[in-house]
Amino acid sequence: MPPTLELRAKQSLALTPRLQQSVRLLQLSSLEFQQELRNALDTNPFLEYDESQTEDNALGADNGNSMSEASLSSMADGAKEAPLASESSAEGEQGADAGTHEDPVSEFSSDPFGRGGARSNGDGEGSDPADWVRIEPSLHETLHDALRLYQLNERDRAVAHLIIEALDDDGYLRQELSELASVVEIEPALTEDELNIALKLVQSLDKPGVGARNLSECLTLQLEAMDEETPGREVALEIVEHHLERLARREQAELQKKIGCSADELRIACALVRRLDPKPGENYGQSEDNYVVPDVIVRQVKKQWVVTINPAVLPRARIHRMYAELFAQSAGASRSPLAQQLQEARWLIRNAQQRFTTIQRVAECIVSHQKAFFDYGEIALKPLVLRDVADELGLHESTISRATGNKYMATPRGIFEFKHFFPRELSTESGGTCSAAAVRALLKEMIAKENTRDPLSDVSLAKMLADQGVIVARRTVAKYRHLMKVPPAELRRQA
Repeated sequence: MPPTLELRAKQSLALTPRLQQSVRLLQLSSLEFQQELRNALDTNPFLEYDESQTEDNALGADNGNSMSEASLSSMADGAKEAPLASESSAEGEQGADAGTHEDPVSEFSSDPFGRGGARSNGDGEGSDPADWVRIEPSLHETLHDALRLYQLNERDRAVAHLIIEALDDDGYLRQELSELASVVEIEPALTEDELNIALKLVQSLDKPGVGARNLSECLTLQLEAMDEETPGREVALEIVEHHLERLARREQAELQKKIGCSADELRIACALVRRLDPKPGENYGQSEDNYVVPDVIVRQVKKQWVVTINPAVLPRARIHRMYAELFAQSAGASRSPLAQQLQEARWLIRNAQQRFTTIQRVAECIVSHQKAFFDYGEIALKPLVLRDVADELGLHESTISRATGNKYMATPRGIFEFKHFFPRELSTESGGTCSAAAVRALLKEMIAKENTRDPLSDVSLAKMLADQGVIVARRTVAKYRHLMKVPPAELRRQA
């Protein structure tokens, strides 16, 4: 058939740039949002940092309000800028996607990090405390630093560096030494003895177990580093070198027969093996001081639980009025690249306000559903799913997921992630439901009250839960116990 031309009408749904920015800002954590704002303040000339609302915002927080009346009034005044002629063509696009947005504002109050501004680069009040947080070095950095203390010739040092770089993040060397020898071009060629000597050196640089080629070698290195008088050390060495699979299958009788030890010696050795670290490399590069900035604060005011946005995360940013007015009076403003930057500045302010509005609405809905938790604690936490909150607020479930991801709530009972208030639903014997968090709270109470000389097994805990009307399988009890970092019964037993 000869070629023909055909016209078809097609409808498709597309997100405007403003909506794309709104979705992206909503899913950011509080620290990521502050970084986004600082980048915008540093790169967009139409945004300026505002310090005028500190006292008003502090008063608003003390009174249980997210922002004070004076602050709201000031923001309303700042929002009365006349739109530029260059923006008139973009108002249609804004109107199409702004149906669920609040009225635009031009500033927010409260400094997220104390009294300094986003543009401050000094080391005084304006510095970011996050810059002073201690960062743990990675595994490879630690080993390279330790290697510098050894007096080696260039060839030996190069071989050691080669092995360090070949280590995986968990500390294992999974590449064959013969393969490593072919990676680098060294004359004369590396021998197997040189590689083995370098590997032994790397294994001794820091924590025992790093640089092992398999699990058995990793555990053996850790046991060999212990004092020879450590109880159960010799039996534990025999287990990790030859009987790891039997230990994993809990073949206690077979282990005792193969090793030729008593039941008490085997029990002590097995406990010693279980305390070893199977992945020593994962302990590197992790900060011990992890800070969480809550997005909302929950207080009890006149026997009512009130939710407010944390003043520490509200950005103090506004449109630079003088620059905006001068730009509007300039010739050819509609064709200037600065017109797009002014539009982006206004979008950022409006979307930032929408972000906090959505977070507060979701937090209020969570507090309403989980009021019993704030009154009585973890055991009163009810089952809740994202769909319930989405239906109540008239939002899409994906929006609720973004609004609860990496968001934290400060309560009188501690700081919790929003996701903590969405526990899984479990059925009870009476036909009702309870949350998985409540079951974990019950298990914690039972284990705390147990006899340490005869601790409760997972089967016993499951039976005790069944007596209270909560039907769960033994493996479910074991899973919850593992999540609570509680060891099994045989390791909790005390003489």
